[in-house]
Amino acid sequence: MLYLVATPIGNLEDITLRALRVLKNVDIIACEDTRNTQKLLNHYEITGKQLLSYHEHNEEKMSDKIIEYLKENVDVALVTDAGMPCISDPGYILINKIKKEGLSVTALPGANAGLTALISSGIESYNYTFYGFLPRKTKELRNKLENILNSKTTGIIYESPYRIKNLITELVNIEPTREISIARELTKMFEQIETKSAQEVLEMIGGEIKEKGEFVVIISPNKNVDENIQVELSEIVEIIYKKVKNGEKKSEAIKNTAKEFNINKKEVYNLYHEKYD
Repeated sequence: MLYLVATPIGNLEDITLRALRVLKNVDIIACEDTRNTQKLLNHYEITGKQLLSYHEHNEEKMSDKIIEYLKENVDVALVTDAGMPCISDPGYILINKIKKEGLSVTALPGANAGLTALISSGIESYNYTFYGFLPRKTKELRNKLENILNSKTTGIIYESPYRIKNLITELVNIEPTREISIARELTKMFEQIETKSAQEVLEMIGGEIKEKGEFVVIISPNKNVDENIQVELSEIVEIIYKKVKNGEKKSEAIKNTAKEFNINKKEVYNLYHEKYD
């Protein structure tokens, strides 16, 4: 069995009892950096474990080796330096191969920097898109940011302390007033979460916001109303009006038409009453 084990993103207490039990019981622990994993094991007095180096540069090769162990009924745990495997960290290749081999995988939930930053930000958290690390090349980065800023869902981005200022600068160049949240040192002693406009955040970087530690950036969704949608809604209102003239109850016409076009019933209701009531 392969166990996907979430590890703390900062505070070592943020690990589940189940995760500790699995780490104690498995035969092998595949880890992104054996030194970091050893520190965690030492903290919880877990000894005698075989640590296998598994990272982005050897993932293809080591995946085959781990599958050999699993076929011999050896239990293996996969961990990363912090957080959940496969979330901007190695693991996908291995799990994909395991599924094709018909072997078993069990995921243990736990700490995640993106979601921790999201729920702490005060920005809408019902609908969100996780982007991880963005492209480094300027043109590709700008294109990606423009897409994110046009999205109707909240965006979650990871960034290193060496590129965080550049990322926020590019955001400001596109839309300086967009509300964002920037989080660093999550769960640690010097945890910092700032929710402000992109321009205000940029002015804080290098001063109040130290360029240290891993960063999570939360970008609020695009609230601008698309003019094309407005035209479409006005046409839908006319459809409802014709249905009502043909004898259909107003409430039923609004409900059925909203469902037919997969749009918000309340929004259509308000537009209809503005025009015809």
